[in-house]
Amino acid sequence: MNRRHALQQLGALALLAGPAGHVLAQGAGAGFQVLDPAIPTAPDKIAVIEFFHYGCPHCRDFDPLLEQWIKRLPADVAFQRMPAIWGNSQLQALARLYYTIEVTNQVHGLHGAVFGAVQGDKEPLHTEDGVRNWVTKRGVDAKAFMDAYKSFGVQSLVQRADQAARAYKIQGVPTMAVGGRFLTSASMTGSHEGTLKQVDQLLARIRSEPARG
Repeated sequence: MNRRHALQQLGALALLAGPAGHVLAQGAGAGFQVLDPAIPTAPDKIAVIEFFHYGCPHCRDFDPLLEQWIKRLPADVAFQRMPAIWGNSQLQALARLYYTIEVTNQVHGLHGAVFGAVQGDKEPLHTEDGVRNWVTKRGVDAKAFMDAYKSFGVQSLVQRADQAARAYKIQGVPTMAVGGRFLTSASMTGSHEGTLKQVDQLLARIRSEPARG
């Protein structure tokens, strides 16, 4: 979902988005873009990041395919999701929800369900009461969940995700960042399946280079 479509879609969902502009070099074959300068990453593994947000229907469609890819994640890859915020308070609240799910070890049970709750059921998960009511209905310990939701640790993760999206100059979601050097997405590859194939090709390219990291 690019910036213009995000604004249209999120308007219907009472969410807004507006990332800053950036010029990226086009990769060979137009399946990826090259980050220049590259973003520093840890040298021990190849960092792969999915930038997403819960109001994006393309992210919802991509997520099951991504889950299958994660199951065969190579040992030399460090994968993480990062919610896009773009300075919007409601996207920030949804990012807080994601990181609460993550730190309470409930990604498998709750992450995918949030897409349907936000987009299909129109649950107000950008509000504290909406989150509390929703997790209670799903049989989650609401007190423990909300304690994490309001914690400094989760807030720090939200801030870090926002900083990362700005550093990577994310223009739309879902976007995959590979090795701090490349971005790819369905808008570049033509499909979600193509995105994951491109990620694998970029990983192979990075592995083939001498003195990586």
